[in-house]
Amino acid sequence: MTFFELWYKWINCLMEYFVYILECRDKSYYVGVTNDLTRRITEHTSGLKIDCYTFKRRPVVLKYFITFDNPNDAIYWEKKLKKWSRLKKEVFMKKDWKKLHNLAECKNATSHKYYVNKEEVENK
Repeated sequence: MTFFELWYKWINCLMEYFVYILECRDKSYYVGVTNDLTRRITEHTSGLKIDCYTFKRRPVVLKYFITFDNPNDAIYWEKKLKKWSRLKKEVFMKKDWKKLHNLAECKNATSHKYYVNKEEVENK
């Protein structure tokens, strides 16, 4: 391992990374990732960034956050949560793992759970 790789690994061990969920004035959710939660929430509430999703949806309220030691894990979860429905995010924040599992289950007619093999039905 090179000096730079060791240094980078050591620096990352000292930092915390946060994935957070804000509820906006219009009741939509904003999911973000940061290494300084206080600073980032201040940026959202002050409207510092005009092109930010939350700028026209202020005030915002911090509803949930989770910490990570690894920035890649935090980014992975931010991307995952951004794709989830509002209901799925709410269930996640409530830590209702059973309901979250049910919401995550595929409900498409083409899912293996609902797939009917026509040949098996015809041969019975």
